[in-house]
Order: sequence, then structure tokens, then C-alpha cells
Amino acid sequence: MINTVDFITPPVDDPYWFGQISAANSISDIYSMGGRPVTALNLVMFPSKALDMGFLKEILRGGHDKVTEAGASLVGGHSVDDQEPKYGLCVNGVVHPDQIISNAGAQPGDALVLTKPLGSGVLFNAVRAGKFPFHELEKNILPSLAELNGKAIETALQFDLHACTDITGFGILGHLLEVALGSSVSILLNYAKLPFYPGALDMYKKGQTTGSNKDNRALSAQHPLDIQIHLSAAEEDLLFDPQTSGGLLLAVPKPQTEELITALHNKGVVSAVCIGETKKGIPGITVT
Repeated sequence: MINTVDFITPPVDDPYWFGQISAANSISDIYSMGGRPVTALNLVMFPSKALDMGFLKEILRGGHDKVTEAGASLVGGHSVDDQEPKYGLCVNGVVHPDQIISNAGAQPGDALVLTKPLGSGVLFNAVRAGKFPFHELEKNILPSLAELNGKAIETALQFDLHACTDITGFGILGHLLEVALGSSVSILLNYAKLPFYPGALDMYKKGQTTGSNKDNRALSAQHPLDIQIHLSAAEEDLLFDPQTSGGLLLAVPKPQTEELITALHNKGVVSAVCIGETKKGIPGITVT
């Protein structure tokens, strides 16, 4: 049995989308360990005197629909009156003790496959600032963020999956560093292969950022990081962009890369792409 607890503040004002994305974000922690979600508890902080309770109803409906889609059961929850709405899940899942996947099992010669695009953090902030239209976010980005990582992990487990993590608040570089340090490998990241949501780069070019970019950059600076190609300030910022309900990072033997990506695409994980590889060497990241 594995247990995870996760909740977030609203990335968008639409309560149903908020509920779906929060639930998908919480359930992803079970998937990233190779597990299957079984039960979930709602975790709610809500300003009941300031916001209409119908808002909360839609948040919970979104969460319920994602839990049901994951094949799990919603068995209760806890609520607290708070000044800002927050929502997430405490999720219980199951996995055989000998089949737990961690972010520390990558081996030299592995390929690294990412299953969702990057850049959601700056787009959320841009919508709040009125610099990016919500209808474009709803059309092009929110369906991906609300998508469960279940199909991705179910497919990956059919291969020799050495390591896995989901990409969330630390950004792509922060989570890659966790893999490098935990697995004692050096990572080569191919920047040109990174998938980004439409509009993310443009928002950084226009001066939009997030509250986590600075901290994520400082965290990465504590470890070996060699950016060998010329990147604009906006392009570099995308490496530190925090994700909500991001994709999975999968480490598999390099000869299995194309077969895995094809299998993921056939399962509907259409953004899956190889973004780099692992090698022997000092744990760290080289961006090429």
C-alpha cells in the first residue's frame, strides 16, 4: 500500500477544471511509483463566507469525476474554512513491494521519455494577469493537465522501466536533477526535443514569470548544470517553469525508446517524446 497527499490553490478560476486538475495532480503521485489508485479522500480549504458554495460543489464534482475515471473510490474527506480555496486528495494505492518504481533507478544508457508538454506555470499566471486568453488555455492546455497519467504508466510498465517521476513544481530541470542525484548518473538533455505548450515561450518573452522560477533556478544552481547551447532568457526560463499535473518522466533502456513512444502514442499519450539520455559521470545535467 502506498499513500500520497497533495493539494493546490486554484490554477484557474473555473471550479470544475480546478477540481479535475487538482485530482489528476494528486493521483499522479501513485502512478509515478508504478501503483494503482484505490481510494481517495477529499482535502478542502474553502472560504465558505466569501464564496458561493456552488463553487465548492463544482470543485468536488471535478475531483470525483477524475477519481472515478482512475478506477478508484472517493471515500470521504476533510474540510477547513480558510481564506483561499485549496483542494486536493489523499490517495491510497497498491503496488507489489518488488515492483515499486522510484526516481532513483535510472541506469547509464537509459533514454528519458516525457509524456506531457511543459510551460503551464507561466500560462496560468498570464491568464490571471490578463495577458493570455482563458479560452485558449481551456482549448489547448487544460485538457492535457486534466489527463490522468494512468495510460502512460500502464504502458511504460510493459517495458524495462528503471525510473519514473512526475514533473510538477520543481520544473523539468529540478526533477531531472532528482533523477541524476538519486541514480548517480549524468543526464544529457536535448533542449530542442522539449515539448512546450503553445504560448508559454511568448509569455516569458513578454516579461511574465512565476513565483517559483527564482527558487527553482537557485535549487538547480547548487548542482552541476552545464548549458552548452545559446538560449535566450525566455527559453532558459522554461527550464524552471513549475508544472501542475505535469507528465511522467520515464527512464528505459535506449533500445526500447521508439517502441515505448509508439506504444504511448497508440494509447493516446500523443505528446510523448524522448528528451535525453543518461550516462556514467558526475551526477548533473548537460543541456545541449
